[in-house]
Amino acid sequence: MTENATDARSEAQNTENENADEQATTGTPKFNDILPEPPPGSQPGAKATGGAAAMAETTAGLHEEYERLRAERDGLIDRLARLQAEFDNARKREQRERADYRAFAVADAVEQFLSVLDNFRLALNSTGTAEQLRTGVELIAKQMDEVLRGLNVTPVDTVGQPFDPRVHEALESVERSDLPDHQVIDEIRRGYRIKERLLRPALVRIAVNPNVSEA
Repeated sequence: MTENATDARSEAQNTENENADEQATTGTPKFNDILPEPPPGSQPGAKATGGAAAMAETTAGLHEEYERLRAERDGLIDRLARLQAEFDNARKREQRERADYRAFAVADAVEQFLSVLDNFRLALNSTGTAEQLRTGVELIAKQMDEVLRGLNVTPVDTVGQPFDPRVHEALESVERSDLPDHQVIDEIRRGYRIKERLLRPALVRIAVNPNVSEA
């Protein structure tokens, strides 16, 4: 029995030695050889260092973008302020030019009427007869019409014209069977237009033909 145990131990030892020799010969990896080496930077300390660097780079980029946008905003605000100032100056200049033009236009018109006013004063100081005074006033009225024509102001045609509500204002209607219906028969107040623009309508009397109205 002792011999059998000894033989078994010897056989097991021989088998173990053979397996070791075979492993050395064939290059079969050991358990430690199977585990891979950790890649560079995979250590906890290296990972923390890389994350901090990336965060710092991102923060720097955001700060740079912020500064660029702020500079662009400040430039736009400054440009807007300059444009607003230029607009205000142009508006004020246009108002001054319009006021000056109106003043010059009024001065030119008034200058033409000064001679008419002088003649009115001469007529008031006249010691002539009523007929002479009437003749003088008629001359002044003609002079006034000439001044108005020089300013492109013309009277509205009235007597003998068909009634036109665009330029006439009927103050009274008179029944007349011998005249066309709605014909202007009398001018109460003269109307005027400057070029094609109506300054004021003419006050007139118009005829109402009963024969035409009944028909």
